[in-house]
Amino acid sequence: MSRLGNLGAKLYRGEVGYDFVGKRKFWYAVSILITITAIAGLAVRGLSMGIEFQGGAVFTTPKTSVSAPQAETIAEDAAGHDALVQELGNGGLRIQISNVDTEKSDEIRDTLSRELDVAADDINADLVGPSWGSQIANKAWTGLGVFMILVVIYLAIAFEWRMALAALIALIHDITITVGVYALVGFEVTVGTVIGLLTILGYSLYDTVVVFDSLKESSKDATKQTRWTYSEIANRSINATLVRSINTTAVALLPVGALLFIGGGFLGAGMLNDISLSLFVGLAAGAYSSIFIATPLVADFKETEPQMKALKRRVLAKRAQGGDEGEPQPAGATAAGTAGDDLGDEGDGAETGSPVGPRRTQPTSRGRGRGRPSGKRR
Repeated sequence: MSRLGNLGAKLYRGEVGYDFVGKRKFWYAVSILITITAIAGLAVRGLSMGIEFQGGAVFTTPKTSVSAPQAETIAEDAAGHDALVQELGNGGLRIQISNVDTEKSDEIRDTLSRELDVAADDINADLVGPSWGSQIANKAWTGLGVFMILVVIYLAIAFEWRMALAALIALIHDITITVGVYALVGFEVTVGTVIGLLTILGYSLYDTVVVFDSLKESSKDATKQTRWTYSEIANRSINATLVRSINTTAVALLPVGALLFIGGGFLGAGMLNDISLSLFVGLAAGAYSSIFIATPLVADFKETEPQMKALKRRVLAKRAQGGDEGEPQPAGATAAGTAGDDLGDEGDGAETGSPVGPRRTQPTSRGRGRGRPSGKRR
């Protein structure tokens, strides 16, 4: 078995683990610092909106001997605005200029025709009005709002409202970080960016729900035992799904990273950056928030309940008495394996192996089980 496989097995059996919930204040501080940095970048630099949202023109030229940097200088001098130039596979160029109307577009095309030494009729000019971009933006915000509402309703029904609230905070956290990175990096926000943002929300929610489902199963009849507090049960659930989260995130980041760093960076296909950056940052932020933000928040919310406060007092009181029965297992112990073998006198959950389940013992008798049938001797 691989090292990661061995680690996963040990995490599942509760032999090793990391105290995510116990160190939650540190991770909250890290998240707040990252979020403040993202918001500051957004406030200072702002977003570089593409022509889909600002309006502008896209010129596509046939094969030319002029390089992309030279064409960028020519286009910026002709338009008076920044230009984005990309080389096409056929040797032509794609020149994108924002805030250009029809009259200005004709002037730019004539200049490009003269400077690039191509016929004006061979240069294709596509104009995009700002009203179209505003419609797309409004529909994207509407879709995002509807998505958030449906997520909260679903999680409140399938789990509970505290988990729904924690998941909503984690989603807002992921969106804020992703948008802030766009502002700091300076990549253009296009329709592809919006698609990427909506995609990462679903992925982040999936990763969070996996942990929540494990926590829901592990915390059944939690108040009927005196071995673990709710926070400790939540931490065991995170460790139980940790390797799965790492594997799914790594597998998802590999192709997205190839698009961003190889396709967009090394090969110069800048159009891939629009969607790949949002996916890459969003996937990483989603995996982070599901482990370090969402589940610890649920633990904080739950331990404000009177019954969970009472459970914590009983657990701590029992541990204060000393003895093996009151000692907690490792912080990463999970809801499987040896987790349900020694739960204390009050555990009477439904399943063996659950962190709050009972010990199942077989009835024994000194007069039986030695190879002799039961009953009276004759």
